[in-house]
Amino acid sequence: MSAILLALGSALAYGAADFIAGWLSRRSHYARVALLAQLAAAMGTLLASLVVGGRPSGPSLAWGALSGLGGGLGTLALYRGLARGRMNVVAPLSGVLAAALPALFGLLLGERPGPAAMAGLGLALPAVWLTARTEAPAGPDSARASSGAIDGVLAGLGFAVLFIGLQRAGRGEGLWPTAASQLVAALPMLALYARSPRRPPGPEDAWLGYGAFLAGALVALAAICFFLGTQRGLLTVVAVLTSLYPAVTVALARWILSERIGRWQGVGLALAGASVALISAG
Repeated sequence: MSAILLALGSALAYGAADFIAGWLSRRSHYARVALLAQLAAAMGTLLASLVVGGRPSGPSLAWGALSGLGGGLGTLALYRGLARGRMNVVAPLSGVLAAALPALFGLLLGERPGPAAMAGLGLALPAVWLTARTEAPAGPDSARASSGAIDGVLAGLGFAVLFIGLQRAGRGEGLWPTAASQLVAALPMLALYARSPRRPPGPEDAWLGYGAFLAGALVALAAICFFLGTQRGLLTVVAVLTSLYPAVTVALARWILSERIGRWQGVGLALAGASVALISAG
C-alpha cells in the first residue's frame, strides 16, 4: 500500500507541476519556464539527497543519469510536438507509452500483480489516453499530424526511460539517483532555452520565478515519490499509477480556471478512478 500511495503522490505532484507550468507558459516562453522549473527540481532533489544521506554507487548514479536524459529528451519531444503537431495526438500517445512500456518491462522482470490490479492496469491505459486527449477538431494536414505522432512516440519513449532508469537505480543509495536524474535532465532544457527567442524583462518576471520554483519543487517531489515507490512495490503498478497525472492537470484546470472538461476527458477521469480503486484492491 505504501508504494501505491507514493505513486499517487507522484501523479499528484507531476499533474500539479504540469498545470502550473502550462499556466506560466501562457505568459512567458515555455522554454524559459521549463528551464527554471528544471533547475529548481535539480536543486530540490540535490538538497533532499544531502539531507537523507547515503553513499551512491557508480551504477546507481549512471541509471539516474540515464533516466534524466530520457526525461529531458522526452520533455523536449513533447514540447516540440505540442508546438508543431496536434495536441490530441501528442499528449495521449506520450502518456500511454510512458505507462505501458515500464509496465511491460516490469512484467518481463517477472512482476505479477494480482487479478484486480491487472484489471486496473488495463483500465489505466485508456484512462490516460482519454484524459490527455483534447477535443480539438482534426485538421486536413496529415503530415502535421504524422509529425505530432512521431514526437508523441519519442516523448513516451523518453518518459519510459525516465521511469525504468529510476527503478533500476537500486536500493540503499539514499536519494542520489533522483538528484543525478534531475541534474542531467536540465541539460536538454538549456539547449532548448538557448534556441528560444529572447524578450526584454517585464514586471511579471518575479511571478514567473516563483511559479517556476513551485513547479520545480513539485517535479522534485514527484521524482522522489516515484523512486521510493519503485523500491517498495512493483514497477508495473507504480509507473502506471504515476502516468495518471494528466487527470490531476485536467481537474485543476477545471477547478481553478473553470475550463470545460470534454466528454471523453470525463470518461477518462472516471476510468482513472476505477483503475486506482482496482489496483488498490489488488
